[in-house]
Amino acid sequence: MAAIFEAKGRPRFNPLIAHVADAAAAARIAAFDERARALAEAFWPGPLTIVAPVADASAVCDLARAGLETVAIRVPGHPLARAVLAAFGGPVVAPSANRSGRPSPTTFQDAFAETGEACAAVLDGGPCQVGLESTVVAVLDGPVRLLRPGAVTRAQLETVVGPLAQADDDAKRSPGRLALHYAPDAPVRINARAPGAGEAFLAFGPWPAGEGVFNLSPTGDLAEAAANLFSYLRAADRTGPTTIAVAPIPDQGLGEAINDRLRRAAGFVG
Repeated sequence: MAAIFEAKGRPRFNPLIAHVADAAAAARIAAFDERARALAEAFWPGPLTIVAPVADASAVCDLARAGLETVAIRVPGHPLARAVLAAFGGPVVAPSANRSGRPSPTTFQDAFAETGEACAAVLDGGPCQVGLESTVVAVLDGPVRLLRPGAVTRAQLETVVGPLAQADDDAKRSPGRLALHYAPDAPVRINARAPGAGEAFLAFGPWPAGEGVFNLSPTGDLAEAAANLFSYLRAADRTGPTTIAVAPIPDQGLGEAINDRLRRAAGFVG
C-alpha cells in the first residue's frame, strides 16, 4: 500500500478509492443507506465513487482511507478492470497512474511514462473512453454532497437523490481536491479567447487549425472535449510552450467537471 503513495509522490492525507467487482462487494465494506443504494443501482458499473461510512475497516486499510472513518468505493465499468477484480475477489485501491499533481493519463503509453517503472505488471485496456476521473459523492449525514464533479453529472445525480449540497468539510474525503492538480509543466491560462505569443492553445468549437492548436472538440461537444482533455494537455505541454491557454468551456453538464480540472491545472479553484 505504501508503495502506491511512494510511486505517485502522493500525500498521505489524500485517500484512495477502493474498487470492487459489484454492489454486493461494496455493501460488505461500506455502510450504504437507501440513497447510496439508489445511486449504486443507477450508475454502477460506471464512473461514480460513493463515499460512505466504513463497515469493515479491515477490508480497506487505514492508510488507504487516510485515517478517515469513511471509505471511497466504486464499481468500474471497464470489462478488464472488472475481470481483474472478480479474479482477485476483494477490493483493489487504484488511483490514476499519474504522478501526484500531474494530468491524469488516459492512454497506456502515458500511464507507463508516468509510473510504469514502479509497476510489477501492466495491463493495456485501451484509451479511456470518458477521459475524466469518476464523480465522487459523499453519502453521510445530511444531504448528499458532490465532492468531485465527473462523468456522472450533477443533473443525473439529482434525478436520483435530489439537490446536492456543497462539499464543505467533506472535501477531504475525496481524491483530486488539491488546489494545484492535473497540472502540466507549462502554466495553464483558462478562459482564453485566443492564444498569445509562445502559447499553445486548447480550442473548443470552431477554430482555425494551426501550429500549437489542439481542438478539444471542433463541434463543441462536451463529451469529446472531456475525452481529449488530459491527452491534449500533455500533447500541448510537449511542444514546450510558455503557457497553455484554454478556451472557455460551458459550465453545464460535463463542462462542470472539465472546468474543475482546468481550474486546478491552473492552480486555483473558484
